[in-house]
Amino acid sequence: LHLHVRRSRRSHSRTDNRNVRLGLLCGCFNGHGPWGKARSATRYRTWMHNLGRWRSTPSCIILCGTDGLIAYHLSRGWQAANTAVQIVGRIVAGVGNGLMTSTVPVWLSETCKPEYRGRLVAGALAANITGLCTAQWLNFGMGYIPTHSVSWRFPLAFQCFYAIITTAMLPFLAESPRWLAQQGRRSEALAVMARLVGRPVDDPEVQSMFDAILKGLQHEYEAGKGSWKLFFTSDKLHSRRRVLLGAGTQFMQQWGGINVVNYYLPVIFEGLGLQRRLALAFSGCNAINLLFSTVGGVFLVDRFGRKPLMFWGALAQCICFVWVATGLSQDSDPWRSVAVTGVFLFFTSFGMTWIAVPWMYPAEVNTQRMRIAGAGIATATNWICNYAVVLVTPVALESISWRYYVVYAVLNVCFIPIVKFFYVETRGCSLEQIDALFEGSVAGVDALTSDSDNVITAGKADVEMVEQVPSAAR
Repeated sequence: LHLHVRRSRRSHSRTDNRNVRLGLLCGCFNGHGPWGKARSATRYRTWMHNLGRWRSTPSCIILCGTDGLIAYHLSRGWQAANTAVQIVGRIVAGVGNGLMTSTVPVWLSETCKPEYRGRLVAGALAANITGLCTAQWLNFGMGYIPTHSVSWRFPLAFQCFYAIITTAMLPFLAESPRWLAQQGRRSEALAVMARLVGRPVDDPEVQSMFDAILKGLQHEYEAGKGSWKLFFTSDKLHSRRRVLLGAGTQFMQQWGGINVVNYYLPVIFEGLGLQRRLALAFSGCNAINLLFSTVGGVFLVDRFGRKPLMFWGALAQCICFVWVATGLSQDSDPWRSVAVTGVFLFFTSFGMTWIAVPWMYPAEVNTQRMRIAGAGIATATNWICNYAVVLVTPVALESISWRYYVVYAVLNVCFIPIVKFFYVETRGCSLEQIDALFEGSVAGVDALTSDSDNVITAGKADVEMVEQVPSAAR
């Protein structure tokens, strides 16, 4: 579909209805995976609450691998692989992926120490990008046999490889101690907590962490039962605001423009005058660039915090889109090189800033009773916006060409003040300390958001709060 749209564009100086229809079909095919993810992310709250994090994951993995199995068992030849069957496979795999991307960040946030939480979630995203690298280079290799059915069947079926690896690792993982405590299984929760910390159950640190979890759960229980009604009312835990902040990070990530270039990168490179094979090679190199950038972000997210990465990342992405639009607006080889450089720099800045924060922030800021629902809504927001972006991009590129990138440059500028004035820094805080941050805030813009440097670091929150009292008395 990508090649067909591109060839049609070369043969006609003006956009016609056929090109628009082909672009829309291409967007629909790519977008049905995100649509399935959005549907699943909004419907799994009760399921996850009852089964827990560990037992929910195998079902997610099975659904993720279904797309590959469908592709593998299709009869040979393009006629058998009709669009309807492929879209069904995309939706089913999307459901599994939506459940997985809602589960893993919550699971990580509930089982790791505050000082490691950011880098562990970012590390999970780096593992995710490893799959992207594999996909890009599989596309490059299969480009040598474009007329054989294996060129599209094998890359789709290869998804099962990573699903098998993930399944094999599950027996070595522990259930969330916070979920166990929420279910009343306190002895199991304490044992898991001791195992995660690497100390005996009667160790003072283990007991202190476990007591903090129990107090937090008791406080939430006294505040009332968690339900969807909280999104339409206000409570003293600021549940609605916290859900909106988490979903907002996913909204800004998608409308920041990552999937404008990610889904259609080979097509964009072809549009810059590169040959098909060279365009695929550039896409593979860019995936490696994104992987290394994401690994760099692993070390930045806990060092500088969530807000600075989002703030400066939006600014960098704006500059990159201006760079790309400028290069595409000029029909010459030197300016095309400028556009290619802009694409690579965009992925570098995205990998170091925006790729990880939207996945960890919803799991951090929501309360224990609303963490699953909040993460699900945030994930659904991501995939709904993903679907919209992927659907409209082929048509927009046909219609307004390089001006389409200017739209995303403007959107990134709009995100900068939103991050600055509405978001709370969570670096170094335990989940229970984050609850205290929001309960001590006021409606509207927090005093905390206006000074993101005043971060309560793990293990120092009580000391800092106590020290403020004598200073005020003086």
